[in-house]
Amino acid sequence: MADKVFMQGNEAFAEAAIRSGCKYFFGYPITPSSEIPEYYAKKAPSEGLTFVQAETEVSAFNMVAGVAATGKRGMTATAGPGFSLGCEAMSYMSAASLPSVIVDCMRPGPADGEILGSQGDYNQLTKGGGHGDYNTIVLAPYSVQEYADFAPLAFDLAEKYRNPVVVASDGTIAKMMENVELPEKIEVNKRWDWAVDGINGRGHHNDITTCGDGPDQWEKFNLDLQAKFAKIRENEQRWEEIETEDADIIIVSFGTTARVCLDAIKLARADGIKVGMIRPITIWPFPEKAFANYINKGKKFFVVELNAGQMVNDVKLVVNDNASVEFYGRLGGQIPTPVEIYNKICELYK
Repeated sequence: MADKVFMQGNEAFAEAAIRSGCKYFFGYPITPSSEIPEYYAKKAPSEGLTFVQAETEVSAFNMVAGVAATGKRGMTATAGPGFSLGCEAMSYMSAASLPSVIVDCMRPGPADGEILGSQGDYNQLTKGGGHGDYNTIVLAPYSVQEYADFAPLAFDLAEKYRNPVVVASDGTIAKMMENVELPEKIEVNKRWDWAVDGINGRGHHNDITTCGDGPDQWEKFNLDLQAKFAKIRENEQRWEEIETEDADIIIVSFGTTARVCLDAIKLARADGIKVGMIRPITIWPFPEKAFANYINKGKKFFVVELNAGQMVNDVKLVVNDNASVEFYGRLGGQIPTPVEIYNKICELYK
């Protein structure tokens, strides 16, 4: 039976990653993600882990790329400013089909910003912060339990599609403490046929490369990548629906704000206002399929985020002018209260 313990979000994710066979961590400490490298550093001697505190996030992301090329499970954790520094490596890892896991504990920006919770990295994570046409799978937890659950899921998805996976936490989920059931510990000894890990009976060397020469090869290379991303879009959209069937207003929210919206829904329902929620679990691929049954039916969509309006653009694209889409956001690390969201719902219901 899995252990159930009271743990902080970052530490729960780190423990779950270790139990999922991730023996390599490379990182540079940055609030609010620092407990993840601290936990790995503490556990490294007794668990036989490799922990390296890199000189910058640039180095850490490229170290993750290196261990991924050998077919081993490795990861890093950072916050928005550090993720920006790692975007060149993100583009390379996607192009080179390197399965890797990155945690981004989002904090307010732009620039250095604050150290509280935010969702201002949505565009950076879902639209590709580096150059070129690439995508990364992005999972957005809204509880410590889901945060921990996403550790084994992230590595499984990364290896399934040979693609980087980002876990989009934030300063609130990262720091809060809740009861969590941790996964059973597994040993991962699989040898991938693409890995650069020596000949060892293969009879040939493997190469990790991003392409060949000339525009014809580059175009084919990119088309192959786009075919993979299309497969991910088709197969990996994940979401949760809460009281949407009879709802006149459907909230769309993820992560920390989804927790607040749950209480706002209870307040609204108690007053006879029919409100539900679509909670994206993957913010890339964005769960477009979740909206199919609710467009052209007179429903209003209400997007709540901890930013100036980023995911709302994806909702508008899906709805395609076939329904009303309203937005409410808070900035600078401010989190709306359930009553605040309830009051906005009442304004929409008039």
